[in-house]
Amino acid sequence: MTTSSTDDYVTLVSGDGFEFVIPRSTACVSGTIRRMLDSSSKFSEAITGTCVLENITGVVLEKVCEYFCYNEKMKDQVNVPDMDIPPELCLELLMAADYLDA
Repeated sequence: MTTSSTDDYVTLVSGDGFEFVIPRSTACVSGTIRRMLDSSSKFSEAITGTCVLENITGVVLEKVCEYFCYNEKMKDQVNVPDMDIPPELCLELLMAADYLDA
């Protein structure tokens, strides 16, 4: 991969080691991730393109990434159907959304 291609994607790593590679623009739905990846910041994530989210499990981060992609795909739509969210993940997803500013 060329440098510009790798800059177009970021890796989100859960606390339990699961990795999700998604487009940078999609990940930047999250204000927290956007600030981590800001090239003017001194964060290592801006250099490596990898964000380790220690307090989010792989199951929850997978759903978060699904939401980011869904949001990106549907951002200009009207009457967007709700995403399917398992009830047992609701509390953890709310906490992750708060942390990620999403």
